[in-house]
Amino acid sequence: MAKYSLSFKKSVAKDLRILPKKDIKRILKCIEHLCINPRTEGCIKLSGQERYRVRKGVYRIIYEIQETELIITVVKVAHRSVVYKNS
Repeated sequence: MAKYSLSFKKSVAKDLRILPKKDIKRILKCIEHLCINPRTEGCIKLSGQERYRVRKGVYRIIYEIQETELIITVVKVAHRSVVYKNS
């Protein structure tokens, strides 16, 4: 299986800035694992969209997979109570 490359929307940096540092480390580690297997255990396809989500504690990581270019684009990282609003 080929390794995917990562890209981030500009807004993800802003999303991460407001989170506690200990949680940021865990989230980034989870995102790195997506490069190896983007459809990892716990990955769920969002209905009506070509996006996926994975849970990391109380946070959700929303991302898109571009199969032809082998790119994973992280779209949003936020608390579960607000992550699905306007994403």
